[in-house]
Amino acid sequence: MTVIINARIYTGEKTIEDGFIRFGKTIEAIDYMSAFEAIAGEETIDANHQPVIPGMIDVHIHGGYDVDVMDGDADSLRRLSRQMLQEGVTSFLATTITQEWNNITRALETVRTVIEQEETTIVGVHLEGPFINPDYAGAQPHEYIVEPDVEQFLKWQEAAGNTIKLVTYAPERPGARAFEEAVRLTGAVPSAGHTDATYTQNQAGRVLHGTHLYNQMRALHHREPGTVGYCLLTPEVHTEIIPDGIHSAPEMVDFAYRMKGAQRLIVITDAMRAKGLADGEYELGGQAVFVQDGAARLANGSLAGSVLTMDAALRNIIAYTGCTLEDAVRMTSVNAANELQLTQKGSLAIGKDADIVLLDEALQVQETIHRGTRHRITNGKESTS
Repeated sequence: MTVIINARIYTGEKTIEDGFIRFGKTIEAIDYMSAFEAIAGEETIDANHQPVIPGMIDVHIHGGYDVDVMDGDADSLRRLSRQMLQEGVTSFLATTITQEWNNITRALETVRTVIEQEETTIVGVHLEGPFINPDYAGAQPHEYIVEPDVEQFLKWQEAAGNTIKLVTYAPERPGARAFEEAVRLTGAVPSAGHTDATYTQNQAGRVLHGTHLYNQMRALHHREPGTVGYCLLTPEVHTEIIPDGIHSAPEMVDFAYRMKGAQRLIVITDAMRAKGLADGEYELGGQAVFVQDGAARLANGSLAGSVLTMDAALRNIIAYTGCTLEDAVRMTSVNAANELQLTQKGSLAIGKDADIVLLDEALQVQETIHRGTRHRITNGKESTS
């Protein structure tokens, strides 16, 4: 058993200014230091009154550290999972891209294998494409884009072992209503993205999630609110935001926060292979991607994912919006867990997985604990104990 003492704990529901957390693989106790009683032989971590938060959840990440989900390589996924611990990420959705169908199937089968072996922080799949609008493709390869296809989706959900939890699609395309129903029946969430859907078309699809708000979706207009307007104006919609200062201006991130509040925004990275690596030429979906000064772009200038880390996203959402760390925890952990029914994740409570991040006062990750295993972070690098 291990216990963290003298911690400023942000549980996801409340803040314990001076508290402790006792854990094995799951959290055994959490309370104020005034209720603390030491147990002989347990390992003690003194947080020195610095912040402790739930492990972060990234529901939209294609890769990083020279790994891409579409590589379809189990060892690479394990390496990606380990590397992301240094960002404070203890759960993520391995995100695919529009590609040749056999490549998608192979990637899904690989993710399924890795999840079944319980060796990583992968908790499911985000199927991004190929059921999108080619006019809003962005970095999704045009040649593989198709209309929403129930039969093909169900085949992919089977290949993934029913681990697909989020599906990006275009609600305005033919067959979308039947597609949405099929997705929901498997327990996954249909998400409007890479779409030209009007406000009314999103309403017709009962859309409850928006993929990377503002980017590659019908924009806000004073005579037609579009998908952006629908996501911002519909209270029950969760919408993703990439707070890297490149995909959206900081002021527009703040605008989204003012409209949605901390309850329905989900911070993501949309990171690709080059995250954690030097500037240069990389690959995404079989396309050359050029990374320079923190931006990843195709040769035509289109943004191609990001190189944002989740810990930087946490700091940025606070800097851009002025929100509290308590609110930032909702946007980086709680909301995703609630929406995707990750019942063991997203907050710090008795019985939940011991997914815990220790920060310093500058909100730099000092240690990440995943299901009770400690991963100390030194100079941004992880070592397991």
